[in-house]
Formats: sequence, structure tokens, C-alpha cells
Amino acid sequence: MQKRILFLITILTSFYFIIGGCSKLDTTDIGSDLLPAVDNVNTFAAEYNITTTQGFFNPDTAVITRLDDHALGKINNDPLFGTTTANVFVQFKPSFYPFYWGNAGDTIASSVDSVVLCLSYKGYWGDSLSLTPLQLEVREVAAGQLWDSLFQSRPVNYVPNTGSVVGNASVDLSKVGNYVVYSNKKDSARNHIRIKLSSAFANSLFARDSLVSGNNTFRSDSAFRVFQKGLAIIASGTGNCLMYTNLTDSMSRLEVHFKKKNFGTGKLDTAFTSLRMIASATSTNLASVTANSIIRNRTGAEIASANPNYVYLQTSPGTYANLHIPALDTLSNRIVHRAEIIMDQVPDNPYLDSAFTSPDFLYLDLIDTGNAPIKWKPVYFDLNYSVTYDPDFVTGNFFPNGGIDYFTFGGFVRFKSDGLGSRRFYNFNITRQVQQRLTKHTPNYSFRLFAPYYFRYSQYFQTNLPGNNKIAKGRVRLGSGTNTNYRMRLRIVYSNIK
Repeated sequence: MQKRILFLITILTSFYFIIGGCSKLDTTDIGSDLLPAVDNVNTFAAEYNITTTQGFFNPDTAVITRLDDHALGKINNDPLFGTTTANVFVQFKPSFYPFYWGNAGDTIASSVDSVVLCLSYKGYWGDSLSLTPLQLEVREVAAGQLWDSLFQSRPVNYVPNTGSVVGNASVDLSKVGNYVVYSNKKDSARNHIRIKLSSAFANSLFARDSLVSGNNTFRSDSAFRVFQKGLAIIASGTGNCLMYTNLTDSMSRLEVHFKKKNFGTGKLDTAFTSLRMIASATSTNLASVTANSIIRNRTGAEIASANPNYVYLQTSPGTYANLHIPALDTLSNRIVHRAEIIMDQVPDNPYLDSAFTSPDFLYLDLIDTGNAPIKWKPVYFDLNYSVTYDPDFVTGNFFPNGGIDYFTFGGFVRFKSDGLGSRRFYNFNITRQVQQRLTKHTPNYSFRLFAPYYFRYSQYFQTNLPGNNKIAKGRVRLGSGTNTNYRMRLRIVYSNIK
């Protein structure tokens, strides 16, 4: 076995040096394809200008489902993109009705001890090292509104009305990953945020139990939803980052702690019962409703200045840029070995650039102005070479079944270091799209560039396609087509047709 491994290493190493030392080959920045050498005799390279226009998405285009990770927190200090406030609204409910505390037959020995709101922790984005704790407050969602209807997915600009404050917490995200042992000395958790709610809220919740007080609130889902509409977790003060929580995680729950006498033994015991988010409806229980309000305020930030030398991209709910390549209107037919759009980050404050990292993935599609109103559609051919698809949806799928092959198409964040310093960059391979334009004289489509959470082509289906970014995670300032040092451009490696 060792000899076989050494043999494979030798072969791979030899192949590496052969490829690296060959002067007849040019390597692309995307994937592992090998291109003919640019010798300016048979093979040439040229770069072409791209015109760019900054755009802003309407916030209601981003929708969070109850199964997704939700953003929670506040960014107060981002000079390039402004502030962001992310609040979470969730409905925790019993999993069965009629509901009872503890086990069947237990006797409740006293009123509730405490109620604790628990949230799973799924990471963060932003400046968590400034030692500024994230300030949270918990409110009840106000009664008398229809937010818990059958329509469960809400856009990020949706905010239900809230009532009085029932809890507060100061969360140091640098310590959330530590093990925490609870006061009962039995239970512990990691990546878990706990917020103790007020005694008034705890007593109100406990007093609604039909076995305790004769109240019928816990008899049915409809009765419970009239009483308890849900909770709002509000980013209320300091903080400069967003944390993520998944409300369907078993660690996200409303813990109700109480004393009881066990059925049969009569032994006094301390216990807790959890109300959870109901992910899917049953015959007796509607699915819980959630919302994730994410508010961007760009007033006073650099992005508001509309500097034509920059393109500002912010993950949903965010921004986009329109790109156009005028040279493709008149470029003659040729053999296109590689056509790729190159875009570089324009560095700013090194610390903030490292804290507010770039989106993991950007996406590029086509602006179809052929029919009113304007629509968008996928890039032809280049999204995935292993399957066929038809962006016009005349035959076959409008989007590749296997999804985007980022290894060949590009769009994932990468790093470079040169005479201009270290920075992030993105490339997109549009070789076949350009070849079709030059050979068949198809329209010279403009492109839309953005950092999606989800995206869809509603002229075909109301189906969300994944953008592979967390909601609100990532922002980057790129050089536009007019930027002197960080110019966005199209590079083509080609041969003339003889």
C-alpha cells in the first residue's frame, strides 16, 4: 500500500512540474482547463471595458422560510455600507393538545420557577472582536393581528406589532462556544444562548394551563394562538455583527421550569418542559410562524455617494449591478478559448474588510429586454457543462438540474496578492455565451451581478434557487469598469479564423 501511494505521489509531482514548466500553455483563473499559449501569432488575448450601473433591490424580494437560519443583531459601524438591524419573530408552541406539564399523572407542586428563551447559535458575521456585546430584548408579539396565518414565509421588511419587554440579555459572541453548565448541575450546552424572561410572563404562561387553573388555553392550537402570538427578539442597542440561529434546531425553544410530584412515587422533582417551533402542520397543530426583519440604512455611508468608480454588492437583502460589454456589439467572429469577467475588491480599512467579509458567492445572469416588462434569465451554456438546459424554457429545463458548477462557471470568492496588495476577487467564465454571440449573432445581453440568498425566475416558476450565501452575510466594494487600478473587465483568449 505504501509503495502504491508513493508511486501516485511521484506521478502527480512529475505532472505538476511538466505543466508548470511548459511555455506553450496558459492556465485560466477558473477551473483547471489549459489554454493555448498567448503567442500573438496564433493565439491572442484582449481585454474589453465593462460599463456598470449600481442598483438596489427592494427589501420585499428577500424571503426567509421558517426552516432557514435567521439573522439577529445589529451592525452600527460600517462606513462603506451603513447600518443593519436584524430582528427575529417566532412562535413556540406545545407539540400536542390537550397539553399538560411534565408527564401524564404528575402533580404540579407549585407555580412556575422560571421561563427561559433558548436560541441555537449558528455562527456570526461582522465585527465580533471589538468586545461590544450584542444587546437583545425580548417582547411579546402583540395580540389582535393575523401574522400567524397559513401564509408562513414573510419578506424581510415584514415586522409584526410587539408589546411590552419580557426579557433582556447582553450576549458576548466570543464566549458562546464555551460549555455552560446550568444551575441544576446536570445539564450543559455549547453554542446556546439563554435569556431568562420576566416572572410576570412566566406566571401568565403557566396560569393558562387547564390542569392548573381551569383555563382552556392549552386545550387546542387555536386557543393557544389567541393567547400567545409569539415572541420578538430585538437587537436593541450596541453590537457590530449579526449572529445566526435556526429556530427548528432542538436547542431553540421556550423552557418552562417548575416543581412537580412524580406520578406513582410522589417524589418532589424539578423539571422543565419545552415549547418548540412546530416545523410542519399536523391534524391538530398548525406550523409555527416566523419572520426575520432585516433593515438596511445606507444614509451617510459611502454607498450612498453613487461613486461611479465602484460597485457595491451586499448579500440579500442587498444590492446589484448591471454590466454591459459594448465591444461585443461589433467584435468579429473568432475561436474563443476563454472569455471571463474579472472583478477585484477595492480594499478599504484592513480591519473592517477582514471583519465584514465578502459574499461567499456572487451570481451573474442575463437581462432580457426583449419583452416588457424586463425579465432576467440564466446565462446560456456556462452554468454547468455537464447538463443541457434552456434559459428560454422552450425545450427542457430553464436551469441546470445539477445546479451551478461553480468550479467552471466561477463566482466564488478568492484571494490574490500583487503589486496593489492583498484583496478578494471573483471571476466568471462566459466562454460559450460569448462564442454564441460572435458566431450566431445572438443579442448582446447585459448582465445582472448580485450576491443572492435565494433567487428565482418568476416568469417560469415561483421556485427559489439557492444562492449559497447566508441571509445578509457578506458585502464587497468592487472596482467598476472605470476604476483605474481595479477595473472590471472582460478578458478573451482567442484565435482568428483562417
